[in-house]
Amino acid sequence: MFDETEYMEINMGPQHPSTHGVLRLKLKLNGETVVECRPIIGYLHRGVEKICENKTFFQGQIWTDRLDYCSAVSNNLGWAEAVEKLFGITVPRRALYLRTLLTELNRLASHLIWLATHALDIGAMTVFLYTFRERELIMDMFEAFCGARLTTTAFRIGGLYQDLPPGFEAMVRAFLAKFPACLDEYETLLTENRIWKKRTVGVAKLSAEDAIALGVTGPVLRAAGVAYDIRKAFPYAAYRELDFEVPTRTEADTYARYLVRMEEMRQSCRLVAQCLDGLPEGPIMAKLPKVLRSEVNEIYHPTEAPKGELGYYLVGEKGSLNPYRFHVRAPGFANLQALPKMVEGGLVADIIAAIGTLDVVLGEIDR
Repeated sequence: MFDETEYMEINMGPQHPSTHGVLRLKLKLNGETVVECRPIIGYLHRGVEKICENKTFFQGQIWTDRLDYCSAVSNNLGWAEAVEKLFGITVPRRALYLRTLLTELNRLASHLIWLATHALDIGAMTVFLYTFRERELIMDMFEAFCGARLTTTAFRIGGLYQDLPPGFEAMVRAFLAKFPACLDEYETLLTENRIWKKRTVGVAKLSAEDAIALGVTGPVLRAAGVAYDIRKAFPYAAYRELDFEVPTRTEADTYARYLVRMEEMRQSCRLVAQCLDGLPEGPIMAKLPKVLRSEVNEIYHPTEAPKGELGYYLVGEKGSLNPYRFHVRAPGFANLQALPKMVEGGLVADIIAAIGTLDVVLGEIDR
């Protein structure tokens, strides 16, 4: 039995089945209680930002897939729109709708892999099998559209590289008809499950004040009662023309973040249906020169990725074919710094739930 002055320091990771990537946590423990938690990154070093500074604006699109590889389509959208803002490119309306449709399907795929791994971490293996069943259907849609399932390079600067393939709309509508019942199935397994609630209710709490102070965004912030969503605050793509709600909770714990993401999936289905029903006719690509030469200017473009605010900062250099500076405001990086606040004072077992509820992907954190 430890007294108040007797601690044990241990390393969790960097290669650990519950850290969702190469993450090391340096822990100071008093028995099973976490006294101090220090997240340490630096074991991956993707170097995406410096690579993109040495690639043309067109080539940079491919590298954004490799940030949060579970949200490649959302990463693609952020890059395309950031470059379009830098050059003042107007994207055809049909392309905006198709981009929104694919991005919301990607939000569903990302949330499904979050639910699968989060539940598996806590010991619920059945959910993992169920959610991957539906995620595979979304991967099939991505493959039909662009020939890739994970790192999609779904968009192009100025629009899309092709229109919807034959049968794509039927695939999406069949999925939308089935998926709400699947969500109900997941909730039957988890929402009132007493073991799930014991592992999540009141665990890893993060107040709205702390979340704002630490730069936390996305479902983690909204579960603390802050209804901040880039799609509403600074609409982009086709979001200003679509109707949807921003789910929030006030409990600010792991269970609340689970409920917020579940409702977000329902809202994503609603958005996808609206994109199909209101899909405009017309071109899918703006007229562009074969090379883009930048002027001396800079922009920051935020989008609402599945994990929170994904922002691209680009600096142009007169006559250059590639950005002078490129920086990613990755949501996972900002959210991870809230981990100590969430777990200190709790139990070691709650660290697993806290990492899962943040939905970290180290590809974008240690970029």
